[in-house]
Amino acid sequence: MECVRKTNQNTIDRYDLWVNSSGTKFDLHFRLLFFSLDIVIPDKQKRTVEIIRRLKRAYPDAHCALNHSTPFELLVATILSAQCTDERVNIVTATLFRKYRGPQDFADVSQEELEKDIHSTGFFRNKAKNIKAASQRLLEVYEGKIPEKMEEILTLGGVARKTANVVLGNAFGIASGVVVDTHVGRLSQRLGLTTNENAEKIEADLTKLVPKKHWIMFPHWMIFHGRQVCIARKPKCEICVLANICPSRKLFAPEL
Repeated sequence: MECVRKTNQNTIDRYDLWVNSSGTKFDLHFRLLFFSLDIVIPDKQKRTVEIIRRLKRAYPDAHCALNHSTPFELLVATILSAQCTDERVNIVTATLFRKYRGPQDFADVSQEELEKDIHSTGFFRNKAKNIKAASQRLLEVYEGKIPEKMEEILTLGGVARKTANVVLGNAFGIASGVVVDTHVGRLSQRLGLTTNENAEKIEADLTKLVPKKHWIMFPHWMIFHGRQVCIARKPKCEICVLANICPSRKLFAPEL
């Protein structure tokens, strides 16, 4: 049976549907064949726009994976997420946020008790110290409320640009920058959006390429893709919606 590929304006919007000459639809799962047809987009800005378009369609439900009900809870959860999975953090905070209701409770608890409560997230001594310091400063300087300015939130214990961007973006909808975690950093390098290793330099590169209206959501799309497809050790290039515009595909999957 001779088949022809049915596309939508020459894009990959519908790459899993073929039709035969009678118009009958059936799924052939032909991604391997299709992605062998590379599309060269040398302009980084145009490539970034295409990356965003595809990831937005692939992950319409992308969101912040850290469970929280207040900006302060998101701050604590983000501090705990350093070198720890979001899943583990959510397990810990499910109990933690019932025990400690706000900055005052965290400021009052002893260092030793808080360390026990967050032990399983790793680096528990530094994390407990930072959470207590941030809570104390919030009480002393900001009336217990998370400030909504980058320069102010950076004065809190344990808060660097990544944490600040997470809180400002997801709690307040303020596009202060682009969150760069291990997934965003790895994918940005593989997609040729940066050659830097340092998170702040990667962020600087991304803010030049990603339209500001996407600064908050771009990391979520990248993180979802990094967890499900472009994993660290062995990316699944054969099912990747970015494969034919990814400069790293030939490195990881030269047979495609």
